[in-house]
Amino acid sequence: MNPFTFTQARDIDAALSQLASGEARAIAGGTNLIDLMKGGVMRPGRLVDINGLGLDRIEDGPNGGLRLGALARNADTAYHETVRSRYPLLSAAMLAAASPQLRNMASNGGNLLQRTRCHYFYDVGTPCNKREPGTGCPAKEGLNRQLAILGTSEHCIATHPSDMCVALRALDAVVHVRSAKGERDIAIADFHRLPGDRPDIDTTLEPGELITHIDLPDADRFKAHSAYIKVRDRLSYAFALVSVAAALDMDGKTIRAARIALGGVAHKPWRVEEAESALTGKSPDENAFGAAADILLRGAQGYGQNDFKLTLARNAIVQALTTAARGTDYARGEQR
Repeated sequence: MNPFTFTQARDIDAALSQLASGEARAIAGGTNLIDLMKGGVMRPGRLVDINGLGLDRIEDGPNGGLRLGALARNADTAYHETVRSRYPLLSAAMLAAASPQLRNMASNGGNLLQRTRCHYFYDVGTPCNKREPGTGCPAKEGLNRQLAILGTSEHCIATHPSDMCVALRALDAVVHVRSAKGERDIAIADFHRLPGDRPDIDTTLEPGELITHIDLPDADRFKAHSAYIKVRDRLSYAFALVSVAAALDMDGKTIRAARIALGGVAHKPWRVEEAESALTGKSPDENAFGAAADILLRGAQGYGQNDFKLTLARNAIVQALTTAARGTDYARGEQR
């Protein structure tokens, strides 16, 4: 690990002043950043501890929604009474992530900024366009079982690892950021990037910007019919091969509206609104769900070891929508 300086920011203006330097990185739980530093993947010259900034509240937001502080821990968010009752999709996704110990430390803002778990990205002894642009992407012909089938480029087929972000994408969350230059809001749809020719850039954050909170719009119409399905190699502490956040607004046996987001398949949480529109007015059956899955997966491409994801993703989408149609309590395994 390279040497670095460590400071604690006492207020947000002091933190933003320090983060304006390109060599500084904010640290909260550190559950991803420290691993990256240990492996030599990231080498910040300064760490700025932001845990004392008071950005850990979960409270009512504008227009009937909910505001999640960037420094609220994943566990506290997932188990928060309001999150569980009004946004069960988010609670389920967060509880499917990592381990209890990691959820106790990881922050909401840090979760948004997780970096890929591609083997080549973590192995500094191999080429990786995401780590060092222009060096190549050996994953395309190598170990790619866990990697992307959608939104890839010739430069990168990495996936985004977050479960929380998949639910946030389905819920149309908005990320609020602040820098020494001012504040701005970023729709979650625009927060993460596809790799294109700059896979080393994960998000649309500008240098020196700090996530302060995440706003969830009112989603009461979806809370009774939601499900988060995560397919992985073992039951816990494993990243998704494919995950699906599904939510339905039902009028009896008719779908009024749908939200579907995928994880484990792209460089960012994947959502295609055309697939959701195709379900409007339909009965919640396998034919309708399969048709929506086919729209979601248009253009999907495997790279050998991950070809199985093409079938797995379609099956997971149908399963998630079927489970959501039965009701959120059913998805949780609770008696209705």
